[in-house]
Amino acid sequence: MYRYDEFDAQFVAERVEQFRGQVARRLSGELNEDQFKPLRLMNGLYLQLHAYMLRIAIPYGTLSSKQMRMLAHIARKYDKGFGHFTTRTNMQFHWIRLVDVPDVLADLASVEMHCIQTSGNCVRNVTADQFAGATPEEIEDPRPLAEIIRQWSSLHPEFVFLARKFKIAVGATPHDRAALQWHDMAVEIVRNGHGQVGYKVIAGGGMGRTPYIAHVMSEFVEREDILAYLEAVLRVYNMDSRRDNIHKQRIKILINSIGPEEMRRRVAREFDEIKQTGTLQLPPEELARIAAYFAPPSFEKLPDVMPTGDADFENWKKASIHAHRAPGYAIATISLKAVGETPGDISADQMDVIADMMDAFSVGEIRVTHEQNLVLPHVRQRDLPQIHARLKAIGLATPNAGLITDIICCPGLDYCDLANARSIPIAQKIARRFADLRRQHDIGELKIKISGCINACGHHHAGHIGILGVDKKGVEFYQLQLGGSGAEDASIGDIMGPGFGEHEIADAVERVVNHYLKVRRDGERFLDTYRRLGMEPFKNVAYQEQLNAAYNG
Repeated sequence: MYRYDEFDAQFVAERVEQFRGQVARRLSGELNEDQFKPLRLMNGLYLQLHAYMLRIAIPYGTLSSKQMRMLAHIARKYDKGFGHFTTRTNMQFHWIRLVDVPDVLADLASVEMHCIQTSGNCVRNVTADQFAGATPEEIEDPRPLAEIIRQWSSLHPEFVFLARKFKIAVGATPHDRAALQWHDMAVEIVRNGHGQVGYKVIAGGGMGRTPYIAHVMSEFVEREDILAYLEAVLRVYNMDSRRDNIHKQRIKILINSIGPEEMRRRVAREFDEIKQTGTLQLPPEELARIAAYFAPPSFEKLPDVMPTGDADFENWKKASIHAHRAPGYAIATISLKAVGETPGDISADQMDVIADMMDAFSVGEIRVTHEQNLVLPHVRQRDLPQIHARLKAIGLATPNAGLITDIICCPGLDYCDLANARSIPIAQKIARRFADLRRQHDIGELKIKISGCINACGHHHAGHIGILGVDKKGVEFYQLQLGGSGAEDASIGDIMGPGFGEHEIADAVERVVNHYLKVRRDGERFLDTYRRLGMEPFKNVAYQEQLNAAYNG
């Protein structure tokens, strides 16, 4: 994985000391909250309902065992003994004291981590496919490009104060595990008709109040031109975006107001101007230098024999294990969605055990996924029984990855002052409703995603079943959406109708799922069945209790 160079280390250390002084001024009263707010946001610090929340960047979701141990240390010393992985592959601590933040940042800097640009109107943490460098599907590892984008966008003088936050993702396989089409901008590594490797660039995706799927800006950009092209897109957005209305400031609004063709024309004009200067050409030697940090480990020559075991192990293996590029190896997903627990949460003790497992079984490396799980990217097949046993001992061997209880969920009103409704209790209630593993396997792939407000941090627009918490005169209600997808077949979920009460939503979800089981065809996922039949039959069963109550009343 990438290691800080001298510039990185100095840059982060200086930012820590700068913020230490800003915190001291806030604590002394020299700065009021309005003056302090833009300073803390540039360092990933939010003031939420009950305490400060610190958001730590995990670029392209890659962590070393040393970094994982540091996160455990911070959770134990400065928080309440746990942390939360987000849909942006970041780590959040929700109970941080302001006086401790500079020391937390200094601890993070000691293991090459920081919180810079995890908030504010700037280019946020760059994400990538969690199977990068391990899956046989990919053209090449997308993380070197993600790292180059991270370096290029960090404190970029033109893009530190954009109209709104800007999110970028990189992928390299036909199977999209990084939700590329839902990003402000994304890059897919592709081959052209001559077998040449380059980049497909898309832009204008996003969730929130007005969800949009991204549009193609260029089908193929040459390697050396990728930074110039990305800069061209960002320049057009920065110059032409709306700054007079907070609800119309994202690039998705710009592209869908002027049209994709006009956006492509403006980007092409900027791209030509940038290319003429030659200042943003990506030298092959620089790409090779960065790629060297991500060179695959020296895989042993092993027999390709998957071990067998008891029912618990076989169920975990079925849900969690994926094919690896090297014979005798596997990719192992660790679900952070134990039934009844908070999706994405992990304790300090669990983090320490995971770090030991990373060193013992996965060359000291782990990935965070945008679905709030973890991935051991390089494990020997013969070690899988030991891995499962250790995970089971710490409560992390839940065999539900990709199933209905593997729910994406934002912190919601339990923590966030922007939320309209709680999301964690709803996720827990639905997970308990479908806890039976045989039933989960019968249902098959079904992605439930829950957001506590319209900002969509829980990606509800992209859920096969999406749930949005809304406030109606001080009462929490939950709106159902069906048919969304965050994969290569990206789609925006359709709103079903009026919201369900806190005690009704799990029942409504269950009725929808039960109807799917009745009407599906062989091999159909829930998403396939919904796309075939449309909303009406699912809407009829979801509101059945309300209709019965109205009729009987």
